[in-house]
Amino acid sequence: MGHRSLFAAALVGIILFFALSCHAESGPYYSFMHNAVTAAPISFYDYIIVGGGTAGCPLAATLSQNYNVLLLERGGSPYGNPNITNLSAFGNSLSDPSPSSPAQRFISEDGVINSRARVLGGGTCLNAGFYTRAAPQYVREAGWDGRAVNESYEWVERVVAFQPAMGRWQRAVRDGLLEIGVVPYNGFTYDHMYGTKFGGTIFDRNGRRHTAADLLQYAKPSGLTVLLHAPVHKILFRTNGKGRKAAHGVIFRDEAGNDHRAYLNSGPRNEIIISSGALGSPQLLMLSGVGPSDHLKAHNITLVLDQPLVGQGMMDNPMNAIYIPSPIPVEVSLIEVVGITHNGAYIEAAGGENFGRGAHSTRDFGMFSPKIGQLSTVPPKQRTPEAIAKAVQLMESLEEAAFRGGFILEKIMGPISTGHLELRTRNPNDNPTVTFNYFKEALDLQRCVQGISTIERIVESKAFSTYKYNNLSLPTLLNMTANSPINLLPKHQNASSSLEQFCKDTVMTIWHYHGGCQVGRVVDTNYKVLGLDALRVIDGSTFNYSPGTNPQATVMMLGRYMGTRILNERLAQE
Repeated sequence: MGHRSLFAAALVGIILFFALSCHAESGPYYSFMHNAVTAAPISFYDYIIVGGGTAGCPLAATLSQNYNVLLLERGGSPYGNPNITNLSAFGNSLSDPSPSSPAQRFISEDGVINSRARVLGGGTCLNAGFYTRAAPQYVREAGWDGRAVNESYEWVERVVAFQPAMGRWQRAVRDGLLEIGVVPYNGFTYDHMYGTKFGGTIFDRNGRRHTAADLLQYAKPSGLTVLLHAPVHKILFRTNGKGRKAAHGVIFRDEAGNDHRAYLNSGPRNEIIISSGALGSPQLLMLSGVGPSDHLKAHNITLVLDQPLVGQGMMDNPMNAIYIPSPIPVEVSLIEVVGITHNGAYIEAAGGENFGRGAHSTRDFGMFSPKIGQLSTVPPKQRTPEAIAKAVQLMESLEEAAFRGGFILEKIMGPISTGHLELRTRNPNDNPTVTFNYFKEALDLQRCVQGISTIERIVESKAFSTYKYNNLSLPTLLNMTANSPINLLPKHQNASSSLEQFCKDTVMTIWHYHGGCQVGRVVDTNYKVLGLDALRVIDGSTFNYSPGTNPQATVMMLGRYMGTRILNERLAQE
């Protein structure tokens, strides 16, 4: 088999590259966690949190210490699911298109394949596990209290953060970064600092994933109710004594199709908090009548508040990668080493033999698998059954050598390019339409070019030479990448002649999308929805740009930070 075929086979398997094995564990027992079918038709709480994800779990655990909290999650439990728990099964959930999958796939209007979480613990149940804090400058610009932020990070880290063991391939990438001048070397740290570092992970040394759902062990059991399979269809509003609209309840539906209503207890400080993520939070606001009036009218939704900025400012950090086939075996590894450059690009690496070989022997390319119709070399309407069958046959005939090598990735900071989100239907279980406008702004494209140039220098470094075929030139590697099925965008024949075109042709998501309910536009600095009472949004949809190399640590921190802040302010007033 030629190098080109080997490379193309391996690249599409970027998210299924682990051959380690461990047994799934059932996880903690939560006496307060139930299926929504057991819920009463009407119930009352001090706080109702919509979304048991990366922010919602730590937020609920914190508020439950002093108040009666309801946490509503549209998905199921992550515990007992080996596709979530086991590092060896990483990517299996992302490749599962079934309605019961913890990952709900969507394709942006840009043509890039993406996914959103549908499980307690949110994106922490699906991602590659890299754990790193936001930069001090990010904390200052957000207006957060630095000491409280650090305490909140530490609260999270006591449960879910670990130091991985660094293998030889990751060390080669690290040494290559240092050789080309991405300095200093900051060693192992959770902190975001210029130079090269070795970061944390939410996988422990046994290959077991720890998620935001694990943070619920901090909860006061008598103060928390968690309902699973409980998608919220609408937030209910009424006019308060000040003549303003105030949230006072929600309607959620269980798996049997029965509607339930949960209301806030009487009291001026009780609140509904939306923590449904960058797609779910603006979507739910719109479904509840808060959004652009013309758009809501088109969907026959009664207007509560004309807020044209809901769903605006959608951003997704574009990721581009070069796959380097290796003449020698490469240990499996997630994102561990990162180079934080001064030009706005973050360099990361993921390597491993047997890409596409998870806990099962069947070879599959995960969320890029032709088995679920993802043939990025042809437009969606041209994905005929014949084309899919041919691609599946080719995939299943590949030799093991096709999966030997590693990726060096670049993610740009920001980004600056923004898009928007709109409703597709009035069903909260359906994906909205979202456009990210990758590389619309020239600076984003410039940063990508600089990032790819940095990767090229690493590949050519002496430190990395052991893991590269000498007869594979950089232009060959770039053209291999550009002609592999990564997204649904049209390809150009010779992308290596222009790094700008290479960035556009090979753009992928790194699942760090955010925006839609941004601070200063939809919510204030206390995350209260502007123009409404008793309603907040606390999650990544409020971010104006992505915090550092991976946002999950900061989203979990934000749940704890705001939960503590709400408690302190309320207890002081009472």
